[in-house]
Amino acid sequence: MSRDRTHILPCCQGAVTQRCCQPALWKMTENCFMHHRTKVLTIDTMNPNVKKVEYAVRGPIVQRAVQIEKELKAGAKKPFSEVIRANIGDAHAMGQRPITFFRQVLALCSYPELLEGNEFPEDAKERARRILQACGGGSIGAYSASQGIECVRQDVARYIQERDGGIPCNPDNIYLSTGASDAIVTILKLLVCGEGRNRTGVMIPIPQYPLYSAALADLGAVQIEYYLDEENCWSLDVSELRRALVAAQQHCSPRALCIINPGNPTGQVQSRQCIEDVIRFAAEEHLFLMADEVYQDNVYAEGCEFHSFKKVLFEMGPEYSDTVELVSFHSTSKCYMGECGFRGGYMEVINMDPDVKVQLTKLVSVRLCPPVPGQALLDVVVNPPRPGEPSFNTYIKERTSTLQVLAEKAWLTEEVFNTVPGITCNPVQGAMYSFPRISLPERAIQQAKEKGQAPDMFYCMKLLEETGICLVPGSGFGQREGTYHFRMTILPPTDKLKIVLEKVKQFHQSFTQQYS
Repeated sequence: MSRDRTHILPCCQGAVTQRCCQPALWKMTENCFMHHRTKVLTIDTMNPNVKKVEYAVRGPIVQRAVQIEKELKAGAKKPFSEVIRANIGDAHAMGQRPITFFRQVLALCSYPELLEGNEFPEDAKERARRILQACGGGSIGAYSASQGIECVRQDVARYIQERDGGIPCNPDNIYLSTGASDAIVTILKLLVCGEGRNRTGVMIPIPQYPLYSAALADLGAVQIEYYLDEENCWSLDVSELRRALVAAQQHCSPRALCIINPGNPTGQVQSRQCIEDVIRFAAEEHLFLMADEVYQDNVYAEGCEFHSFKKVLFEMGPEYSDTVELVSFHSTSKCYMGECGFRGGYMEVINMDPDVKVQLTKLVSVRLCPPVPGQALLDVVVNPPRPGEPSFNTYIKERTSTLQVLAEKAWLTEEVFNTVPGITCNPVQGAMYSFPRISLPERAIQQAKEKGQAPDMFYCMKLLEETGICLVPGSGFGQREGTYHFRMTILPPTDKLKIVLEKVKQFHQSFTQQYS
């Protein structure tokens, strides 16, 4: 049998070989071909929408903070001994203690043999047994229904009904989710369609939580920006909504309006009148409403109160409650719980077209189910110890203490920042962040532009390098042209927060002097 192999292959010099008789030459040519083969997935061939996605909360500043932490561990000398991450609302990472009852129930669900002992209170055992009975094989390691465990959805519905003064809530309208973020992105997927001027536009507040801009970029939707009023404590004005809508109608099809209440990063709490005005606007302009209410327990300022969009909608009467399409979102990651890592959350859909609801159920089934431990946590958040149960007093004490400390830190942050020339901070009415405005010298602005950086990014990066404090520049959330901000969480322990505030104060003064 002949060993001749006749093929046409590229050789190392770029010429074409018509006949490779020798096995060694054949192998060399084959290896050369593999060497010159390009990647299937490159930066030029990947999904272009992904390249448009930006998420400032974990952006370049945080990446540099991680590098600095490694440098410190390796013995590098810095003008500070630790990096303080005040960039993200991760309560437990900042030292907040978990609620005892929640962790007891989760421990029992994770290791059911503990139910046989006497170490845990009976109300925790009762909650754990009920959850486990609803799980396949009596284990939170089993998949659940895609919409979530039925008894958990029932408890969520009961919680919403009690919160809203008896307004009915149907468990079939509850979808459990992997945190609120997962649910928000799912709804945006349903909304986005069309091309060109018919492409879906979604109205989002500026400043905004960058999940929204990132998700819209990923989906190829049009971001419609409406500005919150910084001069009036970041309030929402319907006239600004209308301005943004009319401008957007020239190049896209506005279909949805997103509201964050209490606000992130701005910390404002909307009045009931404001919510009514927003609902009327949505009804008039035929917009789908998305209410991000994950900070609903985080209300600190005197005279402020959380009003759920659903409650206000139904109290406005059938003209609105029978027609306005609303989805509201909540999470176990914020409020007094701070259980970010469990990724528990839910959404409630109101007035959704039945055919669309079928599609929603199909869409969530693709990712099988939300994390079951997160569902178990959500269940005890919405079904906590009741008066007369063994764990009630401890639960109330821990919950009250956590929220009180957050309120004190909100007030402290506002007070200290407003003593610094060149920094102005609105009251932190709610949520977990301050969003102060900073005045930057013109020379600093020019130097930032020369480096290709936003001026407040330049400021925050220098703050990190000189003090070890990690903040997020306001440009990552959006802001009016010519204004500069940063977002700082109020979550560090009070003694550490005081240190952070003092360091930021000293840095701002030296920065201003250096570039003036």
